[in-house]
Amino acid sequence: MKKLFSLLSLILVTASVSAHADRIKDIASIQGVRTNQLIGYGIVVGLDGSGDQTTQTPFTVQSIISMLAQLGVNLPSNTTLQLKNVAAVTVTATLPAFAKPGQTLDVTVASIGNAKSLRGGALLMAPLKGADGQVYAVAQGNVLVGGAGGSGGGASAQVNHLAAGRVPSGATVERAVVTPLGQGEFINLELSESDFTTANRVVQAINQAMGENTANALDGRMVQVRAPVDLNQRVAFLSRMENLPVNPGDASPKVIVNARTGSVVMNKAVTVENCAVAHGNLSVTVSITPTVSQPSPLSQGQTVVGEQGQVEIKADKGNVIVLPASAKLADVVKALNAVGATPQDLLSILQAMKSAGALRADLEII
Repeated sequence: MKKLFSLLSLILVTASVSAHADRIKDIASIQGVRTNQLIGYGIVVGLDGSGDQTTQTPFTVQSIISMLAQLGVNLPSNTTLQLKNVAAVTVTATLPAFAKPGQTLDVTVASIGNAKSLRGGALLMAPLKGADGQVYAVAQGNVLVGGAGGSGGGASAQVNHLAAGRVPSGATVERAVVTPLGQGEFINLELSESDFTTANRVVQAINQAMGENTANALDGRMVQVRAPVDLNQRVAFLSRMENLPVNPGDASPKVIVNARTGSVVMNKAVTVENCAVAHGNLSVTVSITPTVSQPSPLSQGQTVVGEQGQVEIKADKGNVIVLPASAKLADVVKALNAVGATPQDLLSILQAMKSAGALRADLEII
């Protein structure tokens, strides 16, 4: 069974029931307290001949000429630059909530040209903009690449990916984003997943600890909480509230299928009803054998090279297997392994079982 289990690439998540309840901060967030994505364009210099091929990436040359002009270096209009140690990159970072000017952020750089490696390079000053087009941070620093590679004599070797790297604490926040803690006397809690049971339990936990009518559920995801108006008292109130224990509602049965890798992930709530599954493999093999036709002696003919193709179709016998009703994840695993399907066949079987109403779970394909 273990051999079949690994062959099918079936990953089963059997998370047991937690011995302790979750905190509110683990299952909900305060509306408006969020991160913001930043993006910019930059130049990495100091590479060891592994930069962009400037004949194929003209924007790299344009960036260098523009940068030099801003630094007071004016090149003749007919100058042709052949750069090997420069690469154009995208620069991305995440601006956390309540970030203030002067705070540093980690930065990720990735090549947008045809640079072979960013290892050993340094990112020059690059402004990072938000979705509104405003500059919120400026990035600069040495690029760290977690890999290595080399080539020579027609052979090459590479460990990990070399066209992307990070600049730890490489960006400095220049503009703060206003993050309001609620509107007036109310703040809103947003649950990570929409669930009426969890929303009701959050309301009960808050009202029991903070007083009646402190919290009210607006829907299955949003909970409105009455909080002190004074900011100092509000922060203390939120600190106490977010650490209140809550038992979230039971997770809905779900099966996640990755169609690209053939991996299947299911939670412990998945069950199978009585059903019969017929499974068989069909394989088609095409082979081509080269043939040579030699002319007769003294015929002044030419040797002709041809190909002879052969197609073989093999169909394995498909057996009908009865899957009994199961309320345990272990029984579901045994039933799926008994079918003996490959990972790609397993995807089709799960979809067919869902359509037939035998799979008691939500099937999500990613």
